[in-house]
Amino acid sequence: MIKIYGIKTCGSVRKAIAFMNQNNIEFEFVDFKITKIDTKKIKEWIAKSSLDLLFNTRGTKYRTLKLKELNLDQSAKLEWLAKENMLIKRPVIEIGDKLIVGFDEERYIQMLL
Repeated sequence: MIKIYGIKTCGSVRKAIAFMNQNNIEFEFVDFKITKIDTKKIKEWIAKSSLDLLFNTRGTKYRTLKLKELNLDQSAKLEWLAKENMLIKRPVIEIGDKLIVGFDEERYIQMLL
Protein backbone atom coordinates (compact mmCIF):
# COMPACT_ATOMS: atom_id res chain seq x y z
CA MET A 1 0.00 0.00 0.00
CA ILE A 2 1.21 3.48 -0.87
CA LYS A 3 1.17 6.00 1.96
CA ILE A 4 1.27 9.75 1.50
CA TYR A 5 2.35 11.77 4.55
CA GLY A 6 1.71 15.49 4.78
CA ILE A 7 -0.97 18.06 5.49
CA LYS A 8 -4.08 18.68 3.42
CA THR A 9 -3.40 22.39 2.97
CA CYS A 10 0.06 21.90 1.42
CA GLY A 11 0.16 22.60 -2.34
CA SER A 12 2.70 19.84 -3.02
CA VAL A 13 0.62 17.32 -1.09
CA ARG A 14 -2.49 18.33 -3.05
CA LYS A 15 -0.56 17.83 -6.32
CA ALA A 16 0.60 14.37 -5.21
CA ILE A 17 -2.94 13.36 -4.25
CA ALA A 18 -4.29 14.69 -7.54
CA PHE A 19 -1.65 12.66 -9.42
CA MET A 20 -2.67 9.50 -7.57
CA ASN A 21 -6.37 10.14 -8.19
CA GLN A 22 -5.87 10.95 -11.90
CA ASN A 23 -3.94 7.71 -12.36
CA ASN A 24 -6.31 5.57 -10.26
CA ILE A 25 -3.58 4.73 -7.75
CA GLU A 26 -4.85 3.69 -4.33
CA PHE A 27 -3.16 5.27 -1.34
CA GLU A 28 -3.57 5.97 2.33
CA PHE A 29 -3.18 9.57 3.51
CA VAL A 30 -1.51 10.27 6.87
CA ASP A 31 -2.04 13.82 8.11
CA PHE A 32 0.83 15.23 10.22
CA LYS A 33 -1.69 17.35 12.11
CA ILE A 34 -3.58 14.25 13.27
CA THR A 35 -0.89 11.55 13.42
CA LYS A 36 2.46 12.51 14.96
CA ILE A 37 5.47 11.09 13.11
CA ASP A 38 7.93 9.75 15.66
CA THR A 39 11.73 9.44 15.68
CA LYS A 40 11.60 5.76 14.71
CA LYS A 41 9.65 6.49 11.50
CA ILE A 42 11.85 9.48 10.66
CA LYS A 43 14.96 7.29 11.05
CA GLU A 44 13.40 4.75 8.66
CA TRP A 45 12.87 7.54 6.14
CA ILE A 46 16.44 8.81 6.57
CA ALA A 47 17.75 5.31 5.81
CA LYS A 48 15.84 5.39 2.50
CA SER A 49 16.57 9.04 1.72
CA SER A 50 18.58 11.62 3.66
CA LEU A 51 18.08 13.85 6.64
CA ASP A 52 18.91 16.95 4.60
CA LEU A 53 16.26 16.07 2.03
CA LEU A 54 13.62 15.50 4.72
CA PHE A 55 14.44 18.64 6.70
CA ASN A 56 12.49 21.49 5.11
CA THR A 57 14.52 24.69 5.30
CA ARG A 58 12.16 26.59 2.98
CA GLY A 59 8.99 26.38 5.02
CA THR A 60 7.30 28.90 7.26
CA LYS A 61 7.88 26.80 10.38
CA TYR A 62 11.66 26.80 9.81
CA ARG A 63 11.67 30.59 9.48
CA THR A 64 9.28 31.13 12.40
CA LEU A 65 11.43 29.02 14.73
CA LYS A 66 14.57 30.83 13.46
CA LEU A 67 16.39 27.51 13.13
CA LYS A 68 18.88 28.84 10.59
CA GLU A 69 20.45 30.88 13.37
CA LEU A 70 21.05 27.73 15.44
CA ASN A 71 23.32 26.00 12.88
CA LEU A 72 21.81 22.61 13.71
CA ASP A 73 23.87 19.44 13.44
CA GLN A 74 22.39 16.15 12.19
CA SER A 75 21.25 14.97 15.61
CA ALA A 76 19.57 18.32 16.39
CA LYS A 77 17.79 18.23 13.02
CA LEU A 78 16.44 14.76 13.82
CA GLU A 79 15.20 15.97 17.22
CA TRP A 80 13.47 18.96 15.61
CA LEU A 81 11.80 16.79 12.94
CA ALA A 82 10.35 14.51 15.63
CA LYS A 83 9.31 17.44 17.83
CA GLU A 84 7.86 19.57 15.02
CA ASN A 85 6.53 17.50 12.10
CA MET A 86 5.81 20.63 10.08
CA LEU A 87 9.58 20.76 9.44
CA ILE A 88 9.33 17.58 7.34
CA LYS A 89 9.41 18.31 3.62
CA ARG A 90 6.11 17.28 2.06
CA PRO A 91 4.81 15.04 0.79
CA VAL A 92 6.65 11.95 1.96
CA ILE A 93 5.47 8.98 -0.07
CA GLU A 94 6.19 5.41 0.98
CA ILE A 95 6.04 2.87 -1.82
CA GLY A 96 6.98 -0.44 -0.28
CA ASP A 97 10.64 -0.10 0.69
CA LYS A 98 11.11 3.04 -1.43
CA LEU A 99 10.55 6.67 -0.53
CA ILE A 100 9.85 9.85 -2.50
CA VAL A 101 10.17 13.21 -0.75
CA GLY A 102 8.49 16.23 -2.30
CA PHE A 103 6.41 16.55 -5.44
CA ASP A 104 8.26 15.25 -8.50
CA GLU A 105 5.88 14.20 -11.25
CA GLU A 106 8.61 12.59 -13.38
CA ARG A 107 9.72 10.43 -10.47
CA TYR A 108 6.10 9.53 -9.72
CA ILE A 109 5.64 8.42 -13.33
CA GLN A 110 8.84 6.35 -13.17
CA MET A 111 7.98 4.63 -9.88
CA LEU A 112 4.21 4.33 -10.02
CA LEU A 113 3.10 3.92 -13.63
